[in-house]
Amino acid sequence: MQNKNNAPVFVLRIVAIIVGIALYKQFDFKTMQFEKPVLAAVYAITFLFSVYVIIKDFRKKRSEK
Repeated sequence: MQNKNNAPVFVLRIVAIIVGIALYKQFDFKTMQFEKPVLAAVYAITFLFSVYVIIKDFRKKRSEK
């Protein structure tokens, strides 16, 4: 039986890419600080959560094979 959980993982990959790019753009490399630290914290939490779910799903699929 196939796992029908592929759609949320695909969406989380897109979210991780978008939020990762936004987090990168928020960082000022000259001063080594974020432009908006609170917004950057929200971005970082979202990014880490989405990467965690993607890795968890990847490990689950590897163990099923």
